Amino acid sequence: MNNIKSNIQNLTSLWQSVSEPFDSYFSEPDFNYGLIKNSEWPNRLWFDQDINKEKIVLAKEKIASFSTKITIPYWDIYNSNSYEILEQNGFVLKFEQIGMSLKRNHVFTEFNSLSLKQVCTQKEAELWSVLFSKSFGYFINPIILSKSQENTRYYIAYHKDEAVGTGILHTVNNVSGIHSVGIIPEQRRKGFAEQIMQALINKSIKINCDCITLQASDMGKGLYLKLGFQKQFIIKNYVLQQLI
Repeated sequence: MNNIKSNIQNLTSLWQSVSEPFDSYFSEPDFNYGLIKNSEWPNRLWFDQDINKEKIVLAKEKIASFSTKITIPYWDIYNSNSYEILEQNGFVLKFEQIGMSLKRNHVFTEFNSLSLKQVCTQKEAELWSVLFSKSFGYFINPIILSKSQENTRYYIAYHKDEAVGTGILHTVNNVSGIHSVGIIPEQRRKGFAEQIMQALINKSIKINCDCITLQASDMGKGLYLKLGFQKQFIIKNYVLQQLI
């Protein structure tokens, strides 16, 4: 359970840390949310405890006041079917993810054909945003990268001087979260995603992180299992139907 909590805490910490520089992180008694204008990410509202009807009604009222879409992640860690309350109150399942973690004490041998460069300039932030949009199909405003905090690092993957993909490493409390590993469509099926993952795992080990976490799509699960990650829990991501 500790690794599960660490996984969720790393993910929500990322949403919080990218929202705070824009005064766009809010903590209320029943939930927290981060909502950045002119960006499709993070735009999340989440609960620290299991949900009930009263909390969902309050969240629904809040979300209905927004002009921007916002996603509610539901962690299936409470041994209940409380997600049904979301579905009974007008929320629909948008996508699912798998929370996974890894404890590893030795580094991978990295490939010379691929390198990771940390985003440091506005031009690189703009390139990262374009690569991300091509890889995932939605927009992260490059201004978010320019205001990122020290524990959140954005990377561009290069193959023979050509930018092919993205990644994020967010570290908090000796837990390293790997996020947004994506490859642009024309460069897929060449092993680049695995090489990016190995490089980010190595970076996590070298800064002495106790645990490495991620949230996988069903399509990416096989790669992460191959790298040694273990499945922990499911994240059901909901949106309010009237805002789809």
